[in-house]
Amino acid sequence: MAKRIITKRIGEVLLERGVITAKELEKALAYQKERGGLMGQALIQLGFVTEEEIALALTAQYGFPYLPLDNYEIDGGLTALIPEETARQYCLIPVDRIGNALTLAMADPSNLQAIEAVELMTKCVVQTFVSTPSDILKAIEKHYKPGGNHRPAA
Repeated sequence: MAKRIITKRIGEVLLERGVITAKELEKALAYQKERGGLMGQALIQLGFVTEEEIALALTAQYGFPYLPLDNYEIDGGLTALIPEETARQYCLIPVDRIGNALTLAMADPSNLQAIEAVELMTKCVVQTFVSTPSDILKAIEKHYKPGGNHRPAA
């Protein structure tokens, strides 16, 4: 898997794009320092940005394409590859598979631990798209059946 080199933080990307002001970034940094968590989440909780603005900034930052999941049909067999618990833990969902290449929609494409975990459990090479956490959670609710997914991976 090719590792991407990140030279700018999400706050810098949003600032350069004119999505947030320097004052808002300062407030978000203080908020994040006090409460922990990801900068993007701090900016959303403070009401400075939307999830979609974060997703679009991540695409600019990492070079991953943005995939809105609202009208995207996911093949039911794909969810059998990744347990619902893992999908929720890492806020991701499988969207496509060709051979041993598995495409994921992820809220945080920089989470190498999540990508490596999925690669180990599926024996696939992961390709990543960015989606908003809300879109991914809606897709998880829609595509994982109540009571968990117990079908064996094909």
